[in-house]
Amino acid sequence: MINVGFYYRVKKGKTDEFEKIFTQVTKKLMEGNTGIIGARLYKSVEEPNEYLIYTEWNSVDDFKKFMMSEDFRQTTAIGKEIIEGRPTHKVFKEFTEA
Repeated sequence: MINVGFYYRVKKGKTDEFEKIFTQVTKKLMEGNTGIIGARLYKSVEEPNEYLIYTEWNSVDDFKKFMMSEDFRQTTAIGKEIIEGRPTHKVFKEFTEA
């Protein structure tokens, strides 16, 4: 299992739209056979236009497939209208002691 954090800064006045799109995309991913285990949306306390989407995936390969998918391309196309700057993401793998 891996975890991926997506970091976004949303344009003023577009936060409701961003939250709605998150819900729609997450529902579609969970209904499909994408390898996603779950997703949560976090909103910054100090900067209400900043968000973290925290996701869990079965594998790095499943995440890479999503990043290359048409669903991801459509989401990023919509995002260009409501996101400030370029979003970033970080991939984390669970640490297990030997």
